[in-house]
Amino acid sequence: MSNITETKEDVNDRNSGSESTWGPGNEQHEPPVTAPATSALMAEFNIGRTKALLSGTLYMLGLAFGPLIMAPLSEFVGRRWLYLVTSSSIVAFAGGSGAARNLATLLTCRFFCGFLGSAGIAIGAGTILDVWGLAETGSLAKLLFIFGPFLGPTLGPLAGAYVMHEHHGDWRWTQSMVALIGAPIWVLILFMRETSDVRIEHSAAQHSGRFGMVKLGLTTLKAAVLRSMTILTTEAIAFSLTLYTGYAYAVVFSFFASATYVYSIDYDFTSREIGLSFLGVVIGYCLAAVMHVVVQGTIYARAVRKAPDGRPAPEHRLYTAMAGSIFLPIGLFWYAWGAHQGGHWATVVASGIPFGLGAFVTFLSSITYLIESYGTGAAASAIAANGSFRYLLGAVFPLFTIQMYEKLGIHWAGSVFAFLSLALLPIPWLLFKFGHRLRKKSRFIESSSTN
Repeated sequence: MSNITETKEDVNDRNSGSESTWGPGNEQHEPPVTAPATSALMAEFNIGRTKALLSGTLYMLGLAFGPLIMAPLSEFVGRRWLYLVTSSSIVAFAGGSGAARNLATLLTCRFFCGFLGSAGIAIGAGTILDVWGLAETGSLAKLLFIFGPFLGPTLGPLAGAYVMHEHHGDWRWTQSMVALIGAPIWVLILFMRETSDVRIEHSAAQHSGRFGMVKLGLTTLKAAVLRSMTILTTEAIAFSLTLYTGYAYAVVFSFFASATYVYSIDYDFTSREIGLSFLGVVIGYCLAAVMHVVVQGTIYARAVRKAPDGRPAPEHRLYTAMAGSIFLPIGLFWYAWGAHQGGHWATVVASGIPFGLGAFVTFLSSITYLIESYGTGAAASAIAANGSFRYLLGAVFPLFTIQMYEKLGIHWAGSVFAFLSLALLPIPWLLFKFGHRLRKKSRFIESSSTN
């Protein structure tokens, strides 16, 4: 939902009467999720392209660092209150973004939209565990929860392009749209019950007064951040999967960033048509969800029946990640070499299907594996570290994507991302084979999950 704010006027709208040019410094270099908004911001605030791009970059940085604070904070104040406060604040800051009269106000509001919006990402998995328990980590609820961060940046450009077109290129309406969508969500949260059974030493802190609560909160926050960073830097399982899923997620943003360049150069697409081209990726996401459900209901279910206690090793969750690791480079190579002037646009759009399938199913399977490996004791910290790294890469990748395409050309620039995905391909396969050994050596993984 939040990425709707980034897409605005048609980058290459045929109705504008302007030619599509792609020289150095041209505002049309921006990715589809930021291009029209960036162009409008450059004109309104009289700034350069790099400063205009900060709107999207700071939003993503907010998403990157927010989970490190939101996750431990939820253990202290409870999940419901955190959802309630952050959702209302998101509506306020989204409205502030739309009403901003200077760049500093806009960038501040955008950062806090991302920072506060990270609450759902940080504690959503915990809420699902509260309600369904660890045994149901393959549930439909978890599938839908993970679907959101992928659908947002995929459908956002399409929705934003049409919103801006309907409002004559006014970028402020894309911000207002987020606030309008967020308001009814906030109303629904009002009726939500608290799901967390434990608030870390909350009662003890109440007896020690306000100072004691603040001190406990800061101690909890510091410990949680250090725990997440320690897991990320010392645990082979967490590091390798965070690297892989972080790249798979960031390359989604690079895929969309390059689409403006590719479709404008070779196929003369408008922003709205570029947004529609991402439906191929959405189809890939849907196929990934189907694949995941089918595999969990067949191959994984067989492993459950064979396990003595009904709990197979977490590595059995990696079946779809191994398949996804193959589809991801296929989609990227297809996209890189399928685009050429005079060719049919459907060829390139279709490349989004294996790409979306590979990216989403790899992420879905890997997150499930992290949850089952680290259990309730450390899964939240592992996922928080994963989310921070993922969004950090997502903030950085679009900044250099178009420059790569200009210097290397469409074919070889796209191939760089494909070759990197090939280099990372062995990770889920190696974890499937050696994961049990790594879990036995881990000091964060409970003994019950090292079978």
